[in-house]
Amino acid sequence: MHGCILPTLMSSSLMTPSFMTDLTVTARAGRAHVEHVREHLDRCLALLAERGESVLVELSVALVGDKVMSELHGRFSGDPTPTDVLTFELDHDEQERCTEGEVIVCVAQARRTAAERGTDLADELLLYALHGTLHLCGYDDQSADDFRAMHAREDELLTEIGVGAVFESSVESSTGGVA
Repeated sequence: MHGCILPTLMSSSLMTPSFMTDLTVTARAGRAHVEHVREHLDRCLALLAERGESVLVELSVALVGDKVMSELHGRFSGDPTPTDVLTFELDHDEQERCTEGEVIVCVAQARRTAAERGTDLADELLLYALHGTLHLCGYDDQSADDFRAMHAREDELLTEIGVGAVFESSVESSTGGVA
């Protein structure tokens, strides 16, 4: 990733009267979906901040392919295979809440999952970016209950901004209606 020129779109969303989140979305893969991810994630960030669920001041999202994701996954998790999303906390406030972070999204994995589940690729990428963002906001998905709660929160936010449920609808599609 170092030394590459990536297409970048930046936005600043008014989050609360006291701060704004700078959102940057870059792409080494999936360039056609940068604007969709940026626009909709920006709206989710605004909702999270309004409700006190986020104190993120700066968020960077990078859309990458299998090769880069495999390298990063291997370096940081010890698993040299691609994964859907990696999240990195970069800075915290005095209460140890994440204020700056980076989310790495694998476009190839999203493409495979979208094809398997019958979801739109752009929405699958958005789901992955939101999933990483929620990790930065303190959500966890390690237990079955936390997994359900986190994915329900994703679908609530996506529905509220007009995209609609992506995770639940994809699970229903892949299981024949049983989540």
